[in-house]
Amino acid sequence: MDKEPDSGELIALPAAEFEALLERAAETGARRALHEVGLDGQDAAEDIRDLRSLLAGFRLAKQTAVQTAVRLITTGVLLALMAGIAIKLKLFGPTP
Repeated sequence: MDKEPDSGELIALPAAEFEALLERAAETGARRALHEVGLDGQDAAEDIRDLRSLLAGFRLAKQTAVQTAVRLITTGVLLALMAGIAIKLKLFGPTP
């Protein structure tokens, strides 16, 4: 009579066999995960490269937008300071 696998007893495996079992399980899990997200076809590698490229472009656009906003704010503050100095020094003539 064979023992059932869920009997709670320990099973001894040679190290090479255990490594092969782990490798097969990891590969099966990875394939299943890729299949679930739709990246299991022939074009999967190209799709991943496209996604990485898209993310890189998004990061660059975000960085550029932040830099532009900082430059606009800095320019606005400097213009306000210059206008305040010009008014204080009465460079536009006397105030009515």
